[in-house]
Amino acid sequence: MATSINGYYDVPEGVDVRGRYDADFAAAILTTEALRFMAELHREFRGRVRHAMGRRREAQRRYDAGAVPGFDPATRLVREGEWACAPVPPAIADRTVEITGPAERKMVINALNSGAKVFMADFEDALSPSWENLMRGQVNLRDAVDGTISFYDESRNKLYKLNDDKLATLFVRPGAGTCRRPTFSSTASPPSAASSTSGSTSSTTTPRSAPPRGRALGPSSISQRWSTPVKTQIVTMQMTRSTNSDWDSLEAKIWNDVFERSEKFAGIEMGSIRATVLIETLPAVFQMDEILYELRDHSVGLNCGRWDYIFSYVKTFRAHPDRLLPDRVHIGMAQHFMRSYSDLLIRTCHHRGVHAIGGMVCGADSGEGRRGGKRNSTQSRPAGQAARGPRRPRRHVGSPPGADPGHRCCVRRPHARRRPHQIRTADRNDASTVSEHDLLRPPHGPRTLGGLRLNTRIGIQYLAVWLAGTGSVPLYNLMEDAATAEISRVQNWQWIRYGVDVDADGVAVTVTRELFARVLEEEIAGIERACTAAELDDFLTLDAYDRIVVLHPASASTSASASALASRL
Repeated sequence: MATSINGYYDVPEGVDVRGRYDADFAAAILTTEALRFMAELHREFRGRVRHAMGRRREAQRRYDAGAVPGFDPATRLVREGEWACAPVPPAIADRTVEITGPAERKMVINALNSGAKVFMADFEDALSPSWENLMRGQVNLRDAVDGTISFYDESRNKLYKLNDDKLATLFVRPGAGTCRRPTFSSTASPPSAASSTSGSTSSTTTPRSAPPRGRALGPSSISQRWSTPVKTQIVTMQMTRSTNSDWDSLEAKIWNDVFERSEKFAGIEMGSIRATVLIETLPAVFQMDEILYELRDHSVGLNCGRWDYIFSYVKTFRAHPDRLLPDRVHIGMAQHFMRSYSDLLIRTCHHRGVHAIGGMVCGADSGEGRRGGKRNSTQSRPAGQAARGPRRPRRHVGSPPGADPGHRCCVRRPHARRRPHQIRTADRNDASTVSEHDLLRPPHGPRTLGGLRLNTRIGIQYLAVWLAGTGSVPLYNLMEDAATAEISRVQNWQWIRYGVDVDADGVAVTVTRELFARVLEEEIAGIERACTAAELDDFLTLDAYDRIVVLHPASASTSASASALASRL
């Protein structure tokens, strides 16, 4: 029997909600039915999730002792067997252009109107998981599915609403299975972000009638009374900011059972829920066949989560000083281990009959590329080039998901005259020889003092906006979210830990705690000067941009400055 334990939300017995009360949340999101189902998911699966987390910790202990990830001999028959996933539903056969971003109201409207084929509302990397953001995100999805979502921008005196047609298909990326939501509790323990998001979307995205204008906006991992295939995009159950990684097929099995439990609860046909799994941890790349096999009735593909993948490379090999990364700007898909990861993912997906999606393009027009409401072509060009990416169109079924609605044309044009997908038509047998060595080859490239400074500056600025409630922010023509910011953090940690020598305009400087403290102090002072200057600069990143520009050859004064810094340390 439902009781009002905290005096506000009507909660089932044994459940408490400790977030701020809001009538809209109570009426449409945190209904008794949704809370009860969320609690049931938590109670049913928490033991298996805890066991999976224990397996991860044990795997990391092996890596710290010198072991490396590899293909599991016990699952060789799955990798070599001839089987296929359930056919991709026609409603999501075309994923040539996708866009992703937080479930903020204006973002949801602009993304659905962008002309992209898919918009993935991100409750993970692109969202600062405050109570308000999580709940408002659910409200926004509910209104988007109902077709009633709108947003009035007072500063621009502009009303945003959905177009009459050509809306993107809505996907949802729930929070990770290892992140806890302390604002909820069930039997005195908080549920995971995955179960709380999945449970709450049960009521959030349930249409009261047929989908608006007849369009299947498949928005949720759990949906009731839905007659068309339900689509979702799940993140691997790896909360990369709080635990070490070894995502494997046993965790995929947990997700498959969650989906089946959800379908039964919703009263929809088995296999209605469809998922795209982000391969964003290094150990997971060795289990892609196994992951698809466990999710074969619910999977529609794999996604190259390349930013978290780079982050995972550092974490997995945190005790391996022979695998140090270069400056993050040099860790792209041209690196052999990244190229091998992408090639093997594409081959695996095509062989099993599902989509292979490229990693997110993080190019963004951060504002300094605009003057008087128009784009400045010089400032915007790097972001546009990033969105278009390397010209290897045969490598991906779908284009990399983008973060800026303004760049959808850059990735849409190359696909304009192409078929909706390349499943079964581009089998990529050339990637059949990708080996463990290929997937683990250390990256190469320079390590510089400028790279240390850039990492530090991004870390400071991103953490500030994250704490203020924003999960993604454009910095230096790139869209930074939790995944990309983590690369900066772990790279600094790695360089300090192993005393890496970096190039300071031709002078070798060893990265130490003392050097980092000096760099941190100087970067904070630079931010302080920008905030306390007598004259207001037009844009923060215009001045900061000069700090990342490298001019060759270096001037004599610059070299002297670097020499002086080296001598002081």
